[in-house]
Amino acid sequence: MAKIAKRVSKTREGIDPNKAYALGDALKLLKDRSSVKFDETIEVAMNLGVDPRHADQMVRGVVNLPNGTGRSVRVAVFARGDKADEARAAGADIVGAEDLVDIVQKGTIDFDRCIATPDMMPLVGRLGKVLGPRGMMPNPKVGTVTTDVAAAVKASKGGAVEFRVEKAGIIHAGVGKVSFEVKALEENIRAFADAVTKAKPAGAKGNYVKKVSVTSTMGPGLKLDVATLTAS
Repeated sequence: MAKIAKRVSKTREGIDPNKAYALGDALKLLKDRSSVKFDETIEVAMNLGVDPRHADQMVRGVVNLPNGTGRSVRVAVFARGDKADEARAAGADIVGAEDLVDIVQKGTIDFDRCIATPDMMPLVGRLGKVLGPRGMMPNPKVGTVTTDVAAAVKASKGGAVEFRVEKAGIIHAGVGKVSFEVKALEENIRAFADAVTKAKPAGAKGNYVKKVSVTSTMGPGLKLDVATLTAS
């Protein structure tokens, strides 16, 4: 415990919790302070001026990060016939119909992202209580209910990140790894922030993006200067 506390203390040494860091500077700090033996995830959190309890203030969407997420994503596809074959050819890890519904209903969820063809949704709808709380329910708004299953699988494998605002008005997502170059992380974060900004709901009033911070799995949280998220 003492060793862990010492490491945590060292990662936070010299960090000003009240300072709004430029994006590039914050990322360099996180990379420099990384001292663990695994490739930490870089995560961004955006505090938004919305109340998701109101339907007209819900924020959700999907963004394709230009440099991927750095993590291996297991994709499940609910499809039959030719569409099932297309999903397998595109690299889906699990493909099925009624059989896959039964497996998930029993509590086995061996995937990170879920895609379905429209004709499968009456069946997949039974899984709402299982997939919904995990944010994995297929939805046409984020491209996971589609007839083009091949494109959806490739997007999921290639860096597509779904986002959805939580009760406290916060959106967060993993946007890369500590091993990424700073430029690649900057591009990913700017793409993510741009997608969230464009997803501003009609019911949002006042200041939409209130605060943005970035952190690594074991590192400190750093407040960002929002202006640097759109810098060239």
